Amino acid sequence: MTRSVPHLIGGEFITGGGETLPVTNPANQDVLWNVPMATDAEMQAAIDAAGKAFLSWREVAVPERARLMMRYQHLLKEHHDEIGELIAQETGKTFADAKGDLWRGIEVVEQAANIPALMMGETVENVARGVDTHSWIQPLGVCAGITPFNFPAMIPLWMFPMAIACGNTFILKPSEQDPMTAVRLAELFLEAGAPEGVLQVVHGGRHQVDTLLTHPAIRAVSFVGSVPVGQHVYRTATEHLKRAQCFAGAKNHTVIMPDANPQQVVSQLVGASVGAAGQRCMAISVAVFVGDSKKLIPALRDELAKVRPGAWDDEQAGYGPLISPQAKKRVLDMIRQGKEEGAECLLDGSDCTVDGLPDGNWVGPTVFSNVTREMSIYREEIFGPVLCCMCVDTLDEAIALVNQNPYGNGTSIFTASGAAARKYQHEVEVGQVGINIPIPVPLPFFSFTGWKGSFYGDLHAYGKQGVRFYTETKTVTSRWPEDDMVHEANMTISLK
Repeated sequence: MTRSVPHLIGGEFITGGGETLPVTNPANQDVLWNVPMATDAEMQAAIDAAGKAFLSWREVAVPERARLMMRYQHLLKEHHDEIGELIAQETGKTFADAKGDLWRGIEVVEQAANIPALMMGETVENVARGVDTHSWIQPLGVCAGITPFNFPAMIPLWMFPMAIACGNTFILKPSEQDPMTAVRLAELFLEAGAPEGVLQVVHGGRHQVDTLLTHPAIRAVSFVGSVPVGQHVYRTATEHLKRAQCFAGAKNHTVIMPDANPQQVVSQLVGASVGAAGQRCMAISVAVFVGDSKKLIPALRDELAKVRPGAWDDEQAGYGPLISPQAKKRVLDMIRQGKEEGAECLLDGSDCTVDGLPDGNWVGPTVFSNVTREMSIYREEIFGPVLCCMCVDTLDEAIALVNQNPYGNGTSIFTASGAAARKYQHEVEVGQVGINIPIPVPLPFFSFTGWKGSFYGDLHAYGKQGVRFYTETKTVTSRWPEDDMVHEANMTISLK
């Protein structure tokens, strides 16, 4: 009998009472477990439990919250391989990629353990004669997170550890396509000593998301996912007067200068373009070759042709399957459109197969050249192992191309010139820039800073901005007249 994925409500794992959806292994379509859609009563119970827990959790000393995070990161490391295997089964990622997913989340938990320093306020003495001003950083209340399928460990760990360390309580709605990873993260969080009600995990789709976006008890919403859903989440949350940070789509470019190291460019672009089957918002999907650097395109194609997808436990596999048959169909449709619109398909992964796994959602590495801005494969986020190659004459043209794109999540440049790198990082309108690094995801003591159509909101994830997102600032101005001191002294004498 297929196992049912539980909700976590009020400190207890419960079997949901709503309709269920199957969670399938993307490598063979086997049903792993069934995920319940939370009922309205279950959603309300989770919100009520989080609200009740906040009243006591906000009073817990900040060092105690930090120690909870220290215990939690220890347990995550202790169960690293086990969780990695779970991620791999649900998403199809290779084992190494799945463990990397978790590790990047652990780094955020370690940052949350530094919460006493991150929540320090500010003080100025004598803003006027005898008047001092200081500020406190205080939690918001009940916060919610809506996370995607492609990083089922890392992205939830972007959210709830930092929010809870700040003194909030949290309701997590993970992707219904790989929900058991979130449940396992929650189990270990309780094992680390989290009080009941501080973290809730509820499953569902749009209806459950809309409940979180519109309920008056929810103070802030964090989201990572597609552009249409991100826009809906941002509009709905802000319309209901909530804070919102919504990370959406991307079309990440890397610029290759003629003086770039050829071996470095080719080896780095292979993993950056098709790693995780291209299903990551920081994947490099457009390579912009400046001047003579276009001579590297054949070598890049040849190296990508050597990469083959496979099962999670195949150590020779470069990446796994796409998450669903629907995702595979969309990518194949995009490849077909690219050909019809006139792009030259140098490497076609449309007919990819994997021995022993005929039903998997496989798409092989695919490379297009002669791509133009008008083509759908350039305009739209493919979210698959597809790389578009474009050629320009100058660095200025490359910068203009990137800046005209509606997305601004990440970009990179490969060059031996400090002047070219300085010009690029200064002028490019993208939030995260790599120099001779293809995927510039910052470590969590910085913030994840997408721009333009890749992000809706004001404050980004984790780092100092994450703390600001999950907190309010209270400013206190005080004056203690010396007359009061004399009065208090006289009172003490009279009482004696």
